[in-house]
Amino acid sequence: MLFKRAKDEATSVKELLVRAVRGQNHYEMFKALDDINLTIQKGEVVGIIGTNGSGKSTLLKIISGALIPTRGKVLVDRKSVQLLTLGTGFDPELTGRENVYLNGAIIGYPKSFIDQKYRAIVQFAELEGFMEEKVRNYSSGMVSRLGFAIATIRDTPEILILDEVLSVGDMFFRQKSEARIREMIHGGSTVLMVSHSTSVIQANCSRAVWIEKGRLRADGNPKEVCRAYETLKEM
Repeated sequence: MLFKRAKDEATSVKELLVRAVRGQNHYEMFKALDDINLTIQKGEVVGIIGTNGSGKSTLLKIISGALIPTRGKVLVDRKSVQLLTLGTGFDPELTGRENVYLNGAIIGYPKSFIDQKYRAIVQFAELEGFMEEKVRNYSSGMVSRLGFAIATIRDTPEILILDEVLSVGDMFFRQKSEARIREMIHGGSTVLMVSHSTSVIQANCSRAVWIEKGRLRADGNPKEVCRAYETLKEM
């Protein structure tokens, strides 16, 4: 997967525009993923680990169809895929209630479904009494809780893709969110999960994949893969 990035980053919007007018913006191709070859069987729960910028989220977005690969191909029934990532499409100038409908529509929920599940979303997010407030007045934890509640309210899909959705809120809400994700995982879905927490990967996954600098570093038993990853981080 190739991306175009600036060789010399502009220090301001003005400098960026001046460079564009003068034709002075120079770019290089950045390889976010390089020769990744994976086969995931139905019912597997696969944890994906790696340092920041290693290509984990890019891989999930390609599998879900949010990104189109520049080379190679992905064989997946995308009608069966649900990608859960928090906070996509939140508008800080809208109220919490309005953002439930906006965010739900972006995910693909029909309005009738949101109407039916609205109260459950608010209760799970623990935001009773705050839904008519603009989201710009929410704390980051409140936004994360609302995003998680919206993203996980639907029935378990055949293929569930989780992009760092368990690092949400305080300790008590994280326990509640982990319990909900475990319910979804054990509902028979094929699951791909990105997490920086190796303990989360080991506790929930039947297989672990380690991606580093866009390349596949290890693939196998979660304890063994996580141990190798942690050893590298300590060096």
